[in-house]
Amino acid sequence: MEIKGEAKLIRIFLGEDDILNHKPVYETIVLEARKAGLAGATVFKGIMGFGKDSRIHTAKILRLSEDLPIVIEIVDESEKVEKFLPVLNKIFEEAKCGGLITIEKAEIIKYVTGGK
Repeated sequence: MEIKGEAKLIRIFLGEDDILNHKPVYETIVLEARKAGLAGATVFKGIMGFGKDSRIHTAKILRLSEDLPIVIEIVDESEKVEKFLPVLNKIFEEAKCGGLITIEKAEIIKYVTGGK
């Protein structure tokens, strides 16, 4: 499969401790993205951040990982991304967690699946 040209990037911000059905919300999102046939998803763990309540979450030595920020990025064709948004909304509603979802235009320069 090869994708090239205009696409969309979904960026999802949430907390490491957000859980749905005994599983981290970020894991649920990645698995659902895979099931939806999206090109790929990447999860990034932040070392410091704050959200709506302005409470600092940090990975300082004296604190053991206190609900660190998580960012998930998913890039694919616009149509596929738009179809995935209701799935994301449902996950957030069921998890009753806070977060932020953004979408921006992206241009795919090269995406080729390799056969190993």
